[in-house]
Amino acid sequence: MYTKLKSISTTIQKIPLKTPFITALRRVENVEFVRVEVVCENGLTAFGEAPATKAITGEDLESITRSIAKVKEELLGLDVRDALFLLHTFKIGSSAKAALDMAFVTLNAAQSKQTLLQYLGTQDYSPIQTDITISLNTVDTMLKDADEALQNGYDILKVKLGEDISHAIEVTKRVAKELPKARLLIDANQAWSLENSLLYVAAVQDLKIELIEQPVAAEDLQSLKIISKASKIPILADEAAFTLEDVKYIYENSCADMINIKLMKCGGVSKAVEILEYAREKNITCMLGSMLEGPISISAAFSLAFAYRDVIKYVDLDSPLLYKSSSSSLCGFAIKRNQIKPSVPAKSEAESMPTFA
Repeated sequence: MYTKLKSISTTIQKIPLKTPFITALRRVENVEFVRVEVVCENGLTAFGEAPATKAITGEDLESITRSIAKVKEELLGLDVRDALFLLHTFKIGSSAKAALDMAFVTLNAAQSKQTLLQYLGTQDYSPIQTDITISLNTVDTMLKDADEALQNGYDILKVKLGEDISHAIEVTKRVAKELPKARLLIDANQAWSLENSLLYVAAVQDLKIELIEQPVAAEDLQSLKIISKASKIPILADEAAFTLEDVKYIYENSCADMINIKLMKCGGVSKAVEILEYAREKNITCMLGSMLEGPISISAAFSLAFAYRDVIKYVDLDSPLLYKSSSSSLCGFAIKRNQIKPSVPAKSEAESMPTFA
């Protein structure tokens, strides 16, 4: 028997970063997010989170909070399964949906006395590895940051590049040549034109680069397709791929070689599962990414990374590594350097949830 939802409440949380996070789209000094708490009539409690990512999803803290407040009265009194179904019929932002979705899916798992890892069908609990972000900066600073990351054991580097294509080429060449042991993931965050993208691809095609992420504007799928055909280096669609329908279009029209799945784009764990199942069926290589997120939403993404490790080749869930303080609890996981390990999986997700003041 599924229990009914008793209350839904939100708070605003902030976690300072060690250093500013800089991309072509934004500069961030704190991880700021809405935390939603969902309580059932039987006392089971679960949490979800959604960061402010206005440059990507169009949502800020105020709009996320407002969206959750707008729909919560229609969700209260429903059992968890019905609430989860109804949630995805609402016309609210994808991040607001994601926060509620991860809480509802966690409650589904908890009612079955399972962790999210178990609920998602995880078979292999061996550690997985995340990349770490090298923020956009001067060439010398980025090289220094990349070298420091490599020296500290982080060998998969997510290198953020900006609009200046000469700078982008110089950064890439110097990091690739001076740090040959690094595995490079290049992320332009939609900063380039088609012309500059092709210029970049031609300049770096012989370097050791594993992928180039979202070089052009999200809506410019024709240019993305041209770049994918021209590039020896795989092209990863990020901002162009929010929903399952987006992913299907990109795959069916050969617009990109890989897909970056993020909970905040697709609307939560249940929607990410739909995309991952499709990717598994079509043999699409995926990255599981994130915005700058809090510990609960990152933990939910960790569970997906373990459950779908056959589909997810790249894990871009480095937010906890960027927090100024390491005291923020990761539910059911431990992270040491770039290695993510689950804690004992016998405990249900709700029982393992930390208590927040």
